[in-house]
Amino acid sequence: MGGHLHHAGHTTPGMLIALAPVLAAAAYLWLVARARDRSPGGGRHHLRTASFLCGCALLTVALLPPVAAHGDFRHHMLQHMIIGMYAPLALVLGAPLTALLRALPGGHARRVTHLLHARPARVLAHPVTALILGTGSLGVLYFTPLYDAIAARPAAHWLLHAHFLASGYLFAWVVAGPDPAPARPGVRARLVLLGVAVAAHATVAQLLYGGFLVHVHAPIPQLRDAAMIMYYGGDVAELLLAAALVATWRPEHSRLRVVRLGESR
Repeated sequence: MGGHLHHAGHTTPGMLIALAPVLAAAAYLWLVARARDRSPGGGRHHLRTASFLCGCALLTVALLPPVAAHGDFRHHMLQHMIIGMYAPLALVLGAPLTALLRALPGGHARRVTHLLHARPARVLAHPVTALILGTGSLGVLYFTPLYDAIAARPAAHWLLHAHFLASGYLFAWVVAGPDPAPARPGVRARLVLLGVAVAAHATVAQLLYGGFLVHVHAPIPQLRDAAMIMYYGGDVAELLLAAALVATWRPEHSRLRVVRLGESR
C-alpha cells in the first residue's frame, strides 16, 4: 500500500513537469515561425521541426504513466533510454540553436555566438566532457549507493531525469548535431567517441545483468530485464546516432556556420 500512496502522491507534480516538453515545443514553433522568412530550404526545415516535436512527444511519454511508474527498475531503465538517448537525438536533429540564431535580431544573435565560443561553453561541449557526463555517470549511479538514495527522494529523481536529458543532448549535439558546436572534432574522432560510448554502455549492461558491483536494491529479474533494455535499447539508439552523424556531416565550412549566422545580421 505504501508504494501506491507514494505513486499517487506525486502524480500531480509529474503531470505538471510533463508539460515542460509541450512548452518547449511551443517555443520552438514560435522560433521557426519567426525565422521562416530568412530560412531557405523549407523541406529540410519541416523535417527538423518534425524531429524536434517527436523529441518533445517522447519526453512527454517518458514522464507520464505507465512508463513513469515508481518502484520498478525496469521502468527506470526505460525512462533512462527515452529521456537520455532517444529524445535528445530527436531534439538535437531539430537544430534549435540554428532556429534561435535565425529568429534573433543581429545583435542578439552575435551575443549568443560569442557565448557559444566562450571558454566555459567550449569546455562543456568538449567531446570528453560529453562522454563523462553522459556515459561515465552511469557507473557512479548504478555501482554506488547513489541510485537508491535518489529513488527515495522524488525531487532528486526529477533532477536525475534532468541530468539524463542534458547529458544525452550534449552528447548527441557533439557527435551528430546539425547545430554548430564550438569544440566538435572531425568525423573520425566522433566515431571513436561513439565507439567508446557503445563499449561503456554494453559493459554497464552486462554488469547489471550479472549483478556484479551493483548497488541497486531491486529483484534480480528486474535487474536482468533492465540490463536487457539498456543493452539492446542502447545499441539501437547508438546506431541511430551513427546514422545521424553520417547524415548531418558537412565539409570544413560547417565549422564557421555559427559565425556566419551571427555576423550576417
